[in-house]
Amino acid sequence: MSKPEDAQPSRCGFVALIGAPNAGKSTITNNFVGSKVSIVSPKVQTTRTLVKGIGIYGNTQIIFIDTPGIFKPKRRLDRAMVASAWNGVGDADITVLVVDARRGYDEETKAIVARLAKNKKKAVLVLNKVDLVQKERLLVLSAELNRDFAFEQTFMISAATGQNTEEFYRYLAENLPESPWYYPEDQISDMPLKLLAAEIVREKLFLYLRQELPYSLTVEPELWERREDGSVRAEITIYVERDSQKIIVLGKGGAMIKKIGQAARREIEELLEDRVHLFLFVKVRENWGDDPARYAEWGLNFNA
Repeated sequence: MSKPEDAQPSRCGFVALIGAPNAGKSTITNNFVGSKVSIVSPKVQTTRTLVKGIGIYGNTQIIFIDTPGIFKPKRRLDRAMVASAWNGVGDADITVLVVDARRGYDEETKAIVARLAKNKKKAVLVLNKVDLVQKERLLVLSAELNRDFAFEQTFMISAATGQNTEEFYRYLAENLPESPWYYPEDQISDMPLKLLAAEIVREKLFLYLRQELPYSLTVEPELWERREDGSVRAEITIYVERDSQKIIVLGKGGAMIKKIGQAARREIEELLEDRVHLFLFVKVRENWGDDPARYAEWGLNFNA
């Protein structure tokens, strides 16, 4: 990570990562930045809003816009997430369609390709998780996708292992516009630390809670305070819709919330490189998914 050399003009721009849920967009963002800026979960629809991951490649500052997975929406929150993803495309210098090579050319990806074609939007194709798929199948998948849409370039990578990512990042760096950098060299995200901490807590909820419960809760930072000894006091509230859900989040004798808190605190401390005093609270807020204020905090359109 170095500053632009005087002999070469600096470049900077936005790269929107779009795709079906769980295609690996957040893993690509975190891999490039070299630190967690977007939460990752085996469950789909983890990312709820646009997350910017910022990194340097040579003379280029690349700003990844990690968008929510695009799927057929059923709820108001779903519609807002999908609208947010397409808004990310509108703001980008380069659009990248990320496809889970294991899942292949499924209906959700076909719908995204059809919309790209309808909007006459240029895009790059990334087949992700190629370490888990036979080469012959990858070639067939690439041909099918490029038959339906003329992608500018196709890359076959594994964001989890870093396989072939260098070529992909180099392409982006060389094709973003000449421009001064938009952010300081050491900034990795535009998300405030307290929101990033809340997202890490939400990731642990996805990791430890069963079935669909994580989709019925939201996480909000209440206090983020730097203390005299350099440590941080963070108070974060988990809102659920019903008392029965609160009981599950707390666990028997508070065991579940303690496990979630310990895992989140360790990760937040690694991110900050400072000691963190994390306090989690669980409260019931019925129908939080129909509260416009929640959408405003995530940067989502309530009326999408």
